[in-house]
Amino acid sequence: MRIGVVNDLPMAVELLRRVIASAPAHQLAWTATNGREAVEACRRDLPDLVLMDLTMPEMGGVEATRRIMAETPCPILLVTASIDANVPGVYEAMGYGALDAVDIPSVVPFEGMASNASLLLSKIATIGKLVGDSGTRRRAMPHALPASGAVRKLIAIGASAGGPAAVAAVLGGLPGDIPAALVLVQHVDEKFVPGLADWLGQHTALPVRPAQDGDRPEVGVVLVAATSNHLVFKSATELGYTSEPRDYPYRPSVDVFFESAARRWGGELFGVLLTGMGRDGARGLKTLRDAHHLTIAQDQATSAVYGMPKAAAAIGAAVDILPLNSIANRLIEACATTY
Repeated sequence: MRIGVVNDLPMAVELLRRVIASAPAHQLAWTATNGREAVEACRRDLPDLVLMDLTMPEMGGVEATRRIMAETPCPILLVTASIDANVPGVYEAMGYGALDAVDIPSVVPFEGMASNASLLLSKIATIGKLVGDSGTRRRAMPHALPASGAVRKLIAIGASAGGPAAVAAVLGGLPGDIPAALVLVQHVDEKFVPGLADWLGQHTALPVRPAQDGDRPEVGVVLVAATSNHLVFKSATELGYTSEPRDYPYRPSVDVFFESAARRWGGELFGVLLTGMGRDGARGLKTLRDAHHLTIAQDQATSAVYGMPKAAAAIGAAVDILPLNSIANRLIEACATTY
């Protein structure tokens, strides 16, 4: 991959250059010392990936991410001194389309080598797979099992790049007494899930919390996939995690969850696929539609990254293709209707 580096500290730029050079598959495309230079560099020479710092002079990483994704979209990985110290900026940048975030590797004293470069390289490799993913084969789905208990309606949401802001908009439009359980699969590092749940909770009347193994969907509660394994239904009413399939670049995978819901959930199900890079969720949404469930994909005009919903639209997976500000009302309408 050709990689652009955006950081105002020469030592950080040199460190990232060495990390990139350590992997034969990658090369440095250019460097920029602030967000304004990065926006201009992307106009001149669009790389395969941008490593974006958050705090810089003239223009920071959040605004640079917004402009790049609006003008010359490309994958952006946030790489900054401390993710924990910049949580609001991380989620804001992800809302504009950044894919993930990681602390910049530290340096081993007297050696000048990055002590945890493997984590950064792993995230770069994962993004490479996301960008190059061409879809995987579809598996046959068993018939759904009957649902039990009081929960009869389930809203299943999948999102990736740009997802936090889009999910917040959808959840913020739903009333606290929505008569459905909600499950979210958002492509995000598991270390950020508790913070994401707290952040989303500030934008909605619904309680939001990470999904634990053995949890059961609850009416009016949003459960968020919380590990790098795939969230699935282990029975008609119980959620859990599985490492299979291991070869998916998307972890957790929207496809895996949607297909699991189609297989296990026996009540009404509403599938929603929001902004994101790649194709994850498109096949799963088609599985839900084929099982006669309502399926919704975000439209191009309101998507920060029109990848996943575009893939869903291309295969006829969405019953409705809607702008972001219409999705909550459509779900409210659907939940009020008995099919």
